[in-house]
Amino acid sequence: MKILNSWLNEFGPFGTNIEKISNAMTSLGLAVEGVETIGQSVKGVVVARVLRTERHPDAAKVHRVFVDSGDGTELHVWCGAFNMKAGDLVPLATLGTTMPDGRVITARGILGIESHGMLCSGTELGLTADSEGILILPKGLKLGVDVFAALKIKPDALFDLDVTRNRPDCNGYLGVARDLGAHFGIQIAAPAGDGAKRGAKKSMKVTILDKKKCSRYNATVISGVEVKSSPDWIARRLTNCGMRPINNVVDASNLVMLELNQPTHAFDAATVNGGFRIRCARRGETLTTLDGQEREFETTDLLICDGKDQAVAIAGVMGGAATEINPSTTVVALETAWFESAGVARTAARLGLRSEASMRFERGVDPHGIDHAVSRFAKILRESCPNLVVHSGAADVKEKHLPPKQRVVNLRLSQVNRILGTSLSAKAVASLLGKIGFVAKSAQSAKHPVLKIAVPSWRPDCESEIDLVEEVARHFGYEKLGKLVPQSTMHGRLSVLQLRRRELRDLICSLGLSEAMPNPFLAPGDLTRAGVTESNAIRLANPLVFEESVLRTSLRPGLLKAIKYNLSHRAEDIALFEIGHVYPSGEQNPTRELPDEYESVCLVAVGESSRAALDWWSQISAVMNFGAQLDQSSVEPGFHPARSATLRRGRQVLGFVGELDPRVLAKNEINSTVACLELDLSALLAETPRVANAKPVSRFPRSDFDLAFVVPNSQSAAAVTKALRQGGGTELVGLELFDVYRGAGVSDDSRSLTFRLSLQAVDRTLTDAEVSATRQRCLDAAAKLGARLRE
Repeated sequence: MKILNSWLNEFGPFGTNIEKISNAMTSLGLAVEGVETIGQSVKGVVVARVLRTERHPDAAKVHRVFVDSGDGTELHVWCGAFNMKAGDLVPLATLGTTMPDGRVITARGILGIESHGMLCSGTELGLTADSEGILILPKGLKLGVDVFAALKIKPDALFDLDVTRNRPDCNGYLGVARDLGAHFGIQIAAPAGDGAKRGAKKSMKVTILDKKKCSRYNATVISGVEVKSSPDWIARRLTNCGMRPINNVVDASNLVMLELNQPTHAFDAATVNGGFRIRCARRGETLTTLDGQEREFETTDLLICDGKDQAVAIAGVMGGAATEINPSTTVVALETAWFESAGVARTAARLGLRSEASMRFERGVDPHGIDHAVSRFAKILRESCPNLVVHSGAADVKEKHLPPKQRVVNLRLSQVNRILGTSLSAKAVASLLGKIGFVAKSAQSAKHPVLKIAVPSWRPDCESEIDLVEEVARHFGYEKLGKLVPQSTMHGRLSVLQLRRRELRDLICSLGLSEAMPNPFLAPGDLTRAGVTESNAIRLANPLVFEESVLRTSLRPGLLKAIKYNLSHRAEDIALFEIGHVYPSGEQNPTRELPDEYESVCLVAVGESSRAALDWWSQISAVMNFGAQLDQSSVEPGFHPARSATLRRGRQVLGFVGELDPRVLAKNEINSTVACLELDLSALLAETPRVANAKPVSRFPRSDFDLAFVVPNSQSAAAVTKALRQGGGTELVGLELFDVYRGAGVSDDSRSLTFRLSLQAVDRTLTDAEVSATRQRCLDAAAKLGARLRE
């Protein structure tokens, strides 16, 4: 928020001690990010009169201008702007003048003809934002005098405030003045409204169909309008505050918004068909807005429609091009309204269309400041339109959802002193809040006082007790509160989930993988290239860039991009992992307003097979006490159909393990196998880990032997492994699948699986008979699955 010190002083006598005012604003929570001095006179720039202009036959982009700077001498100046004529007064930078941008004006020639100075635009002098032509000065100024002195422009200070979302009132000068007035003990006054008598009754019919999103709508008819440029002082104020002057009607509306934090919108009354209807848009309905863009709406967007129900504006955001003020406008329909903050915010964000008005409606405006805003608008516009008539009979529709003029919030004195570490009395608290317009209605109980504070309508941010405590702190003075170290019997510590996440990260790093952090937002097509279904992926309505518009449903696309990048830079031994959140399709839980998300971990390694992925899972499951069964009957899309498995616990899917599909790798320009393990960490880390029990170490020798089975392709290796463990019993201390064979001697519908079994007892050396019996039980268990001992 840009605040001009001279303008601020119109609300109260704050003076010109810039450092004092700046420090006060910052102490009140209105951080001053910078102070700029504007309106500094440029020595050597004087008022000159255009005598005549001439075109040179060999100069297409410039023309010759002859001026008089007051001494009767005709000066010649080359100029690239063509907006002046004989008799106009213009600013002339004489020879030797140093311009604000550092340029020194010297005699320079074009086509052998010297230029004795430079004619200046408003931008070059820092007076206006219009750089399209030379600044045409008002008639009647004395020639040869300093331009700034002639225009009565004095140096001024411009404060750049960082106004936070919880101070919506300070998006207007009046709100800033209220706080400073309370701080300095200065009586402030709102700018004067229009004192002229209202004209004949003229009204427009207003119908509010969505009474929650629009709880008040005022339409005032104003005639006698002459659309022209604004007076210089208005144009300069808007320019200094970062807004472009347009015409006197629009500029008056913008000036009121800056002063009172009350957005208004002026319609050409001849174009609105006698009235307004405020309703939600129909799906697919369109409107061309003032910026020339055609906007398409959803049913949640609130529109202002004319008497024939045609959309003419986006409520609280921007007006339509068809009803804008134009040079032929003589009657204005002035809209001043209160719109629901959340609705305006959603529409502005979805359309990517944020305006000064939408920002203020999003944060909150005063629903009961409308009448003064209309009066102030008329007062400002009357300066350029002396025949202005504000007609009586304005349509002012108020609905039951309109916030009250005062909202009562209970404030416990004990809470104020406990939170702030003070010993303030009820009278002192009431006095501090009273300075900013809050009224303490009563205090209950002398022992435990509770103040009933009436919060004015211009402070929609103060809704609860803690908000009032903050106001007390600001006006008591943060610097007076002192510093206390909080005392607590509990020390900060990581939660069990955080500890286990860190343990998992350390474990994966110990396996030789490096952590990667890809962008969680993907480009359209990234999921498809990773073999993941993209049709139901959640898309951002207003992405910063198109390439980051899809929420990921898996960590694999980002890691595949990282692998591709590293391979293109000839990196070797690429082994990466990521721990992050993924967002499954919204269709999985359509009853929730927000999409689902869960934490996931994904490990990938280039040049490795499914055996590496299984080794990762084996070590992670052993250390972290994760448990799951390998299900090769269902394979996640994007994984190799014959070298991958799903990790299940009953019907619950906990992850996927194996190799990535070669077709996926080809789409990502990866010419090597990639081992992959992807787990649902939200489910696994939420479990309480089993307490590890110490196991005795046997002092007796171990017996090892190998078994080679011919197993049907329909039976998984995991099923055979489980059967062998059950058959081996407690003496089976080691089981490893170390060979898989397909080829001669084995039928096409089977393969050979060779296991190494290790038997050992805790209390004795196993005899040959015991080893033989255990071996037979293992053979019998495998036989039930159709596995036969290979000869």
